[in-house]
Amino acid sequence: MRRNLSPDGTTTDQRLLDSRGPSDWVHTDPWRVLRIQAEFVEGFGALAELPRAVTVFGSARTPSDHPEYELGRRLGTALAEAGFAVITGGGPGTMEAVNRGCSEAGGLSVGLGIELPFEQGMNQWIDLGVNFRYFFVRKTMFVKYAQAFVCLPGGLGTLDEMFEAMTLVQTKKVTKFPVVLLGTEYWGGLYDWLADTAHRGGKINDKDLELLHLTDDVDEAVKVVQEAYRAWELAH
Repeated sequence: MRRNLSPDGTTTDQRLLDSRGPSDWVHTDPWRVLRIQAEFVEGFGALAELPRAVTVFGSARTPSDHPEYELGRRLGTALAEAGFAVITGGGPGTMEAVNRGCSEAGGLSVGLGIELPFEQGMNQWIDLGVNFRYFFVRKTMFVKYAQAFVCLPGGLGTLDEMFEAMTLVQTKKVTKFPVVLLGTEYWGGLYDWLADTAHRGGKINDKDLELLHLTDDVDEAVKVVQEAYRAWELAH
């Protein structure tokens, strides 16, 4: 796994975004473009022949004996049986569960890792793994090579990806791209806020809200993915 932390424990992303301190960045940032370019090339090359796939997000902090771990495992299995590869962040917790379920069912299990100031490492259930220094490069891969997002209960990273996916669909940067929230007890409050506050206040419209599919049923989640993929095939 690529780590590349500096002696002070900072990450590549952090050093790129931090404009404080000496003016050396004026001279070093242009060269970082080459590293960023190389990272895009590496990702595109590794994933170019990926079959149809679903990106699944969820917490790295979910213990293996938690019901959400088993939910993720069942989702990975169901997606593999439906003919989809799965793409996760490659870490432990829910991500591991999804990779595990997919791998056990004979599907292609993909992990896209990220350099962090605390060690995570790739889980053992990944068939194809790629590590990234930059979040924005990794996020491009999550979207470019997937036909849908499924969000299991997770924290800030999961929320970030969920809202970014919704924004990309809303602005038609990507099309026929459903976002499924799996776990009504966890996601119900957020969905209600979007419906009762953001929608009622005119900040989003009916079509924006319809981008989200809220369910507890793994089979229903996979059905949403399959229907969206068939619609995408017809459009192409």
